[in-house]
Amino acid sequence: MNRVFAILLFLGNGLHSVEAFAQERMDIDDSFVIELGLPNGFINKPFKDIMQGLVYVAPMYQYTFKNGLSLGAGAHYSYFNVNQFRINQDVYGGMHSGAVFVKVGYERFWTPSLATDISIKAGFVQTAFSTDTLKKLGYTYQARVSNYLEPNIGICLASDVNASFRLSLGYAFYGFGFRPLNLGVASDLGYSASEFNKVCSFLIVGFGYSRYFNGKKSANTGWDED
Repeated sequence: MNRVFAILLFLGNGLHSVEAFAQERMDIDDSFVIELGLPNGFINKPFKDIMQGLVYVAPMYQYTFKNGLSLGAGAHYSYFNVNQFRINQDVYGGMHSGAVFVKVGYERFWTPSLATDISIKAGFVQTAFSTDTLKKLGYTYQARVSNYLEPNIGICLASDVNASFRLSLGYAFYGFGFRPLNLGVASDLGYSASEFNKVCSFLIVGFGYSRYFNGKKSANTGWDED
């Protein structure tokens, strides 16, 4: 009985906090955002089959104007491991990628606690393939430099006036094709040449956190500026 009472009391306090917060407006401008996700390859079939996405992390700074337009800049790192079950020989290693980008988007709170952040990131990416097979051939790594593009959407839930958590969904394009030779594998592994020429791309599903440096409450619950 005491446990049930404690749960009811906790829920009651939580609902009271949400109700109190819902009477106030979120006003934001500049913020620090970090996204962490799991990448999954698409389009380029050899890349999708052979490379297994393990991590994607993207810290960035952005400024949101009163009309919702947001501008920002940041960097990201992604890592894909060689999937041993997809190739017919032992190859250990993976693909490291680091990118810098600018971001243009639209960020808006539709309710005092729920917002969307729709954007596109564009920049350049440096990729390094590093495997034991390449090292046996005398190469420390095999490098690629290309353009980078990523449409992204975040569904954000504010925890207070200075912070929010988000569910993020992005689709990244690296401007180069993938082939087994990037890993030091001489065979085409049964793929056609046309499949090698398709750009590397991957879907990112993850979570994020925003820290609003100048977040504040306002008694105005309307969303249109006077």
